[in-house]
Amino acid sequence: MSILAIPFPTYQQAMRIISNITNDSSAQVTTTFDHQYKTGLVVRLYVPNGYGMVQVNQLAGSIVVVDDITFNIDIDTRYFDVFIVPITYPENAQYPTVVPIGEINANLDQATKNVLPYSAV
Repeated sequence: MSILAIPFPTYQQAMRIISNITNDSSAQVTTTFDHQYKTGLVVRLYVPNGYGMVQVNQLAGSIVVVDDITFNIDIDTRYFDVFIVPITYPENAQYPTVVPIGEINANLDQATKNVLPYSAV
């Protein structure tokens, strides 16, 4: 799968492409490269047709980070279809993505921020 997202975007926390979602009581989501997320971030999953597990499309939940490319999300996917990656993609393919939409308000340290190297002061 080609990477169609910017690894170090100007604004973080950024959208990431999903490479796998497990069928579990707390689904484990794997991204194609370092997600840079923190535990407590609230994200929404977008899974287009062709990837299986369409039941999770547009569901949201808070996450617990496992490692640089993996996190658990509080969505029960045990009875959902299995997530699959198609062997071939059409030119206009949509990829499964995870998009940050908020955070647990006790943290309030992951709000979208500009991370450009200069100061706009």
